[in-house]
Amino acid sequence: MKKLELNELYENADKNELDRFMSKLESNAKINIDYENYLNDIEWIEKMEETIPYIDNILRNPNRFIVNEEEIVKIELARKITVDSIKHLSKHTNLIQEVDKKEDNVRPSKILNIHKEETYDTYENRLIYTLIQNMKMFSDKKRKIVEENLKKDVKDEKYISYIGTARLHNEDVAINLSLSTKLNITEDEKRKKKKEIIDRIDAIDKKINDLTFVDVYKQIDKLNIRLIRPPIKKTNLILKNVNFQYAMKLWDYIQDNMDNKTKLEKEKKEFIENGRLKRIVDETFFIDYLASQELNKKNKSGEGQDMSKDEMIEYLLDKLISLNANLSIDQIKELVGDKFEKIKLKKAVSMQEVQAIFKKYIDDYMKQLI
Repeated sequence: MKKLELNELYENADKNELDRFMSKLESNAKINIDYENYLNDIEWIEKMEETIPYIDNILRNPNRFIVNEEEIVKIELARKITVDSIKHLSKHTNLIQEVDKKEDNVRPSKILNIHKEETYDTYENRLIYTLIQNMKMFSDKKRKIVEENLKKDVKDEKYISYIGTARLHNEDVAINLSLSTKLNITEDEKRKKKKEIIDRIDAIDKKINDLTFVDVYKQIDKLNIRLIRPPIKKTNLILKNVNFQYAMKLWDYIQDNMDNKTKLEKEKKEFIENGRLKRIVDETFFIDYLASQELNKKNKSGEGQDMSKDEMIEYLLDKLISLNANLSIDQIKELVGDKFEKIKLKKAVSMQEVQAIFKKYIDDYMKQLI
């Protein structure tokens, strides 16, 4: 890639010049921002995409407990005699029908029957069931908002105004700069962006729907339970289980944003910039000053200005030989002085300037000889 002339101009600049310029610089940068964007309302999508696998883990490994159903039944209807049944009978002797002392047998008329049943109707499972219902409602609401915003425009406008003054080498330098930018999104681009969002919402809805086919969800759904309402009980499982920790983050996010129409990225402000942007523009001012100095180089007049390269070299050689054909390189360097070394090292200096400096010092030397 070709190196920009602007880079060469800055790299070849005297850094001391830059320091002096900046020390004498007075500048002001004002920024205006007007920004509105409905197309970036995808934070909720990312949170659901992140959390659904953890909810699936909870449903695949559900919390459960055993329910004991106690019932006093006729002895012939008892399914199983347990220790608890005997303890109950010892406390309720009125249920004993007869006692056979010879055989040490007791015949009750009724006895306690305990039926144990496993259930998923726990607080934690009802909480996850409620969360899934909230996710459905939240996703439906967001989908409608995205479709409604199809007609709205995306705005992104910025305006920078910069005024600066400086003094360098008895020159007063001033600049008045303004820059404006305006985002221009076509209707096709907006539709494409909104389609991407709708596609992600479709994928979210499909994953939520898949959760409703897990056995635990279906069993709880049949119970017609009351949905959990805040505040949430902080049980040990909810506090310590990683899957529930992610689920509760999503719960809190939905609760905080359920009433919001949409998360509009909006910013409209005017301020004075004193940070990195201003420093960049200050340095740009210095580069503009360097560029203006190129005008001085182009407008220089004098002998040899229109000479070709070969003619200029011949001219310089003639001058040197006319002075002293026996001059050594060291003597020539001494004649030209420090300027010779600087000109030799600076690629940006034009050949006309080299010729002019040589001419000046050689003419001075000739005057001394005369």
